[in-house]
Amino acid sequence: MSITIERAQPADLEAVRQLLQRSQLPLDGLDAAHLLLLVARRDGAILGCAGLELYSDAALLRSVAVDTTARGQGLGQRLTAAALDLARTYGVQRVYLLTETADGFFPRCGFRPIERDQVEAVIRTSVEWTHSCPASARVMLWQAAQPASRSD
Repeated sequence: MSITIERAQPADLEAVRQLLQRSQLPLDGLDAAHLLLLVARRDGAILGCAGLELYSDAALLRSVAVDTTARGQGLGQRLTAAALDLARTYGVQRVYLLTETADGFFPRCGFRPIERDQVEAVIRTSVEWTHSCPASARVMLWQAAQPASRSD
């Protein structure tokens, strides 16, 4: 059966927690009201997840994880793309992330490294920024494509 990506249900939270623990990713803020959580599912089993914390027209991508049994199949890219699509539907123009181990992965999904002082203040209020990720974590940014300006 194929893998589907969909919004997580409350009953999925424990499986997501276990996946994040196995992936050595932070659990802080996982139950925050402003977190939109996606899961990748096959035959009812959760194989991956991605979270998007919404902050007006900016967001923080977090908790992108793929079970070891499903790695190497492009699922991480699919989850990231689905999270970015979700961001667009909410009018988000900028998506930030913090990573200690995946700074080679996210550029393939349209992210680029930036300096910590370039992150807008609202993102710096997130639990990931303030508590979960060390100051050594790499910061990356994805920006929505701007429509081409017309020259009449």
